[in-house]
Amino acid sequence: MNKLLTFPDNQNMILSIRAKAMMFNDPRSAALLLQVERIARSEATALIISETGTGKELVARHIHNHSGRKGPFIAVNCGAFSETLIDAELFGHESGAFTGATQSRSGWFEAANGGTLFLDEIGDLSLALQVKLLRVLQERQVVRLGSRKPIPLDVRLVAATNVDLHKAIEAEHFRSDLYYRLSVATINLPPLFERTGDILPLAYHFIAIYGEKMKLDNVRLSSEAETALLQYDWPGNIRELENVIHFALIVCRDKVIVAEDLKLAGAARRRGSTISPAVATQTYTPEVQGHAVNMTQAATPEASLKDRLQTLIVESIETGDAGVFEFFEQTLIHTAFNFCAQNQVQTAKLLGISRNILRTHLKHHGLIGFDIEAGQHADVNLPQGMAIQ
Repeated sequence: MNKLLTFPDNQNMILSIRAKAMMFNDPRSAALLLQVERIARSEATALIISETGTGKELVARHIHNHSGRKGPFIAVNCGAFSETLIDAELFGHESGAFTGATQSRSGWFEAANGGTLFLDEIGDLSLALQVKLLRVLQERQVVRLGSRKPIPLDVRLVAATNVDLHKAIEAEHFRSDLYYRLSVATINLPPLFERTGDILPLAYHFIAIYGEKMKLDNVRLSSEAETALLQYDWPGNIRELENVIHFALIVCRDKVIVAEDLKLAGAARRRGSTISPAVATQTYTPEVQGHAVNMTQAATPEASLKDRLQTLIVESIETGDAGVFEFFEQTLIHTAFNFCAQNQVQTAKLLGISRNILRTHLKHHGLIGFDIEAGQHADVNLPQGMAIQ
């Protein structure tokens, strides 16, 4: 089943961490597609659980397209807005509701009336916003900030997350009642390395897309390159595959992509949960308040990770230096951020925290600035000619 899912404006999309194409050649993917299309025909709220770059928004769009709904499909990345703005963005506000609110404005729920609202990174919402979202889902109406007048809604919600919500509930970061409201129909989207039958069809799809842009035709993969693609574990999923193929087309010769043309630089190998030797032996020595840790020394296999970490902590405490907590926190944030190539989504997932919490730490330790424009990375899609008033 070589069905292809892409974005309507796929050719003009800016670079992002989203997967821009999905195929269903693998038997596991084919079964998933049938499940998605059955869910689409219902009115059930859906929750898509998967890693970044696997195609969650494409699945959400497919649900909308097969739902029979005539309204718009609108996608909002909850992690792209600051805590102070997300409330007004989702639910709207009246003039004078807060400083800078010079006119009334509808929110994304109102904009999606009659259609589907896709909320990505739902696990990043604060507990206060989770309460408001739960109320909207229960009452099927929204109240703008600064207003007491409820506005009826006819919106189907599809949510997505790369966070383990069960662990988030245990840690009291996510409300269990909201989880049960969202997960009426749960879709577990496997990572790319678990659906190997999709890898080569997707690779040839990206060869065709970028080959046309680069005026290269009839480019093919050597048998060694195909084997390398199938054996790689794709920590970045479909988005990483797209980047690998794009780069390979730039450096390949005679219209044949060989294994050496593939820039397979993932940080971790998930089969067997092993780490590549290059990562395991690298030395990283951040310095904070006079402290220094040699990560190569800490990575020796003789002792367990817990024992090695405890030894380092005891040694630091015994020095009597102030700022031990700050030192270890910064070392952890620095190391994880660099390990994930400064990708905030992957770093937050690696550390088991929300993206908003990670941003707070990154700002505190000077790894990102405070002047990032709120919502500048928002992944919002409105139909042509539609605007929020």
